[in-house]
Amino acid sequence: MIVIQQEKQVTEMHNPTGKQRIGLALLLGMLAMMGPFNIDMYLPSFPQIANDLDATASLVQLSLTACLVGLAVGQMVIGSISDAIGRRKPLLLFLSLFVLASLLCAIAPNIVVLIIARFIQGFTASSGIVLSRAVVRDIFSGKALTQFFSLLMVINATAPMIAPMSGGAVLSIPFATWHTIFYFLFVLGLIMVLIVAFKLKESLPPEKRQPSSIKQSIKTMGSLWKDRSFIGYAIVVCFVQGGTFAYVSGTPFIYQDIYHVSSFVFSILFGMNGLAIIFGSFLVGRLSGRFEERSLLRTGVLISLTANTVLLIMTIIQAPLVMIVLPLFFHLNAVGIILTSSFTLAMRNQSSRAGSASALLGMLPLLMGAIVAPLVGLNESTAIPMGAVLFTNSFIGAIIFFTLTKEKEQSDNEELVENG
Repeated sequence: MIVIQQEKQVTEMHNPTGKQRIGLALLLGMLAMMGPFNIDMYLPSFPQIANDLDATASLVQLSLTACLVGLAVGQMVIGSISDAIGRRKPLLLFLSLFVLASLLCAIAPNIVVLIIARFIQGFTASSGIVLSRAVVRDIFSGKALTQFFSLLMVINATAPMIAPMSGGAVLSIPFATWHTIFYFLFVLGLIMVLIVAFKLKESLPPEKRQPSSIKQSIKTMGSLWKDRSFIGYAIVVCFVQGGTFAYVSGTPFIYQDIYHVSSFVFSILFGMNGLAIIFGSFLVGRLSGRFEERSLLRTGVLISLTANTVLLIMTIIQAPLVMIVLPLFFHLNAVGIILTSSFTLAMRNQSSRAGSASALLGMLPLLMGAIVAPLVGLNESTAIPMGAVLFTNSFIGAIIFFTLTKEKEQSDNEELVENG
């Protein structure tokens, strides 16, 4: 009876339409937001954390690095687990642990405890990112996958816009401190646990699950690294999106300490770039029926490279703030295009290992972000380190796109023709 009920639930989730489709997109979008909210919401409080815990800018940025490493490692572990036992149970478990980790962050007495707590928080929050993507791949395929993931990205892209603005708004409340932000995440985590418990059904049927063991996980990851098509697109995302974390960790100090804007103005400027990601994701969804995903990805890669070339020049000449904000806006527009189109291309043939593939796609840019996030704090008097990191990563990403994935373009197009 239980097996029959599970199979019925899986069938009900296959190719949902209408209100069910929108409801699923909102639910998965909220889960995917756990990562960006975990990363972005406390950004306006960086200077306050540094003063309160008597820490340097680089140490505060190290708490972001710890979170990113946790997000990366967590996706690998949780993705593999979900391929073996399904999506719902791991999601409930790790979201519950996220609630406890948020409380630990809120009461952290020093920067060392905060860094450790942020790693745990990132690890557990990764369940929302990796499993929301895995559920999408469980349910959709082909153009429907591209269109639904585009819708999910539009919803998800509101997080970088809402999160820092929410953080700035919280800090503007009388007597509120950076601790208050983590109490907010504590409550948010509780709400997500309840929503998943009552609204999310299992999407991975028992017959499609993979054996669970360290050996099997290593074997699955090895096969993904040998898949030239998959890993080529994954590495492009690694460099282009990963480099963006230089912007995430750098702008709280650059905007507030160099250009002297308030924490609230910073949150608005930072949040505006969420619109850029939304627009890029929206474009891919609208154009996917008229243009191949690879062509859209190529466009995104070139926009990113051009925008970051301009940004580097502007940081060198110490241009006004508007000339820093504008190229960042276009870069993040390109990120929206790149994330949506590359996900479809990379996940096209990953139905039996969607959890692990989703984890690897999510892990690589986060590891890159963990590397670059502290670099921009090495010189707090200039924006040049941020511009240099973004340009370098976009440049390398473009080279990889035009070399590593080049040989697969013809075979990918032939596959699309064969599949109609």
